Amino acid sequence: MKNHFDIHYVKRILAIAFPIMLSNLISQLQMLIDRVFIGRLSLESMSAVGNASTPMWTTMSVMFSLTTGATILVSQAYGAGENERARTVLAALFKYNNVMGIVLFLFWFLCPQVAFRLMGVDESIISMSIDYAKYFAPIFILTGIGASVSCLLEVSQKTQIMIWYGVSRSLTNIVLDYVMIFGHFGFPAMGVKGAALATTIAELLGDMIVLVYVLRAKELKIKPSISQTIESKLRPYLDTIRLGLPAACEDFAWNMGSLYLIVMLNKVSVEAAGIHSIIFGVELIAVVLVSSIGTATLTLSGFETGSKNPKGVWVVALNSAFLSWGISLVNLIVFIIFPAQILGLFTKDAAVINAAPLYLLIVGLDLFPKSGNIIFGSGIKGYGEPSWMLKTQLFGTAFVVILSTVMVMVFHMGITEIFCLVVVDETLRFMLNAWKLRSIRRKAELAEN
Repeated sequence: MKNHFDIHYVKRILAIAFPIMLSNLISQLQMLIDRVFIGRLSLESMSAVGNASTPMWTTMSVMFSLTTGATILVSQAYGAGENERARTVLAALFKYNNVMGIVLFLFWFLCPQVAFRLMGVDESIISMSIDYAKYFAPIFILTGIGASVSCLLEVSQKTQIMIWYGVSRSLTNIVLDYVMIFGHFGFPAMGVKGAALATTIAELLGDMIVLVYVLRAKELKIKPSISQTIESKLRPYLDTIRLGLPAACEDFAWNMGSLYLIVMLNKVSVEAAGIHSIIFGVELIAVVLVSSIGTATLTLSGFETGSKNPKGVWVVALNSAFLSWGISLVNLIVFIIFPAQILGLFTKDAAVINAAPLYLLIVGLDLFPKSGNIIFGSGIKGYGEPSWMLKTQLFGTAFVVILSTVMVMVFHMGITEIFCLVVVDETLRFMLNAWKLRSIRRKAELAEN
């Protein structure tokens, strides 16, 4: 078994990741255009949307992280040739994930102000944040089935439909943003409410396209039948939750750290929270590309583990890391060459644009350890040890919360120092996760000998 760049594994990784990557890239470009439109309203509008969307995406990502347990179980079953066991897990996932999605919808539609007041959102923008949340909340009804469909397609290595999902969703969103945010073609100007409603309608269209494909597709060998889904028991779902809970808690802990940073930035100024929303929104394009490779890493690591080839986990992760660091390098070069042009798309504030080179250099460097954490963490989870990632993330969140509090409340530092803190956190956790993955390889080599 090779321990370096292996074109066989690269092809398998890209076969899964590339369609997801294109879909996510299209979606992120759409989200950037969305932020450009909102930024044209005011920096306060950008801050309101940043404060609202961050906790909502946090709860949404927790559901997808819980589904990680199903991906591990289903990919391991698929790798072992146990297709019926894979279908049983997927049937329970489809059924019970929808219940969770409805619960999340009710919370964000009925009482979003609870979360925003806990975050310390400024009174001058909290009404805009609440408006955004209420119009965005219906997306959670779709999240449960969306997470389940993603699991099925990724393990089946049939992700091509995600390109059509991304194209239809994004084009619809861009058109509706233009119409609903500013008020064109006879529609009223709805501002941030229009941005949220446009996203909700576009998401519904994209999800319907993917769902119709899944219902009609014959080549999905592990797709459960409708009757099997309806009759599925709770126990298989609880098994996925048990395995996915560490991943969900890890994701929740990471997002709680990010939310806490926004709380601290709100104490610095409303503008600081808006700048954070812009900068990390730009970085998110590269992050979702790396996350697509991370998805392939998780699936193939689970497959290799189910096939009784744990050494393959290391090779999959290493080759995924090569691809991800290539993306990180391209991203850093773009940030260095075009900083003012990038931030100029989102704001006319001269002070923000003048500081653009430093802000973008910091987040560009941050992407290297962040990519390593995404990829190596996916390999560790696919091997069947998601609890390790939870431990390192809890360390990272405590690190960020304690130091950001001291930096802002005691030393009165600003946004630049907070950005640097994020880089230090990602780097420390990357070192821990790299050590863990190497130990998995060594364990496999000892067992083999």
